[in-house]
Amino acid sequence: MTNLTRKAQERFAHDRYATEATGISIEAAEEGYARCSMTLTPLHRNAMGAVMGGAMFTLADLAFAIAANSHCLVDDVPLEWVSLNSSIHYLGQTKGSLLIAETTCVKKGSSTCVYEILIHDELDKRIALVTTTGMHLN
Repeated sequence: MTNLTRKAQERFAHDRYATEATGISIEAAEEGYARCSMTLTPLHRNAMGAVMGGAMFTLADLAFAIAANSHCLVDDVPLEWVSLNSSIHYLGQTKGSLLIAETTCVKKGSSTCVYEILIHDELDKRIALVTTTGMHLN
């Protein structure tokens, strides 16, 4: 485990909804990148038995927050980036029991950034694609 991953786990442990209520694990953090996973339980299912969209969105939102603020983890400064707008595209239903979100930085400027977050299962089936525009707070 990298030092940056350890720092992300410590800093985002305070994001109790994502880490405690939904059970998201922070697997990896690098500059501009994050990988988070969520083991699916009946709690994550909707009335139709599919994974609740809000559960997937929470997974993507945490991955974005870690990736966009990765430099803050290195320098141990207050978090500076928040999501301004997000769009989620549901691509299919999972056959697996684990969802994984991985980020890609599309553009990061001085006041805004854009990230794509791909959610797939452990069978490598693409489940959702999220595009998030972030805003710098300062």
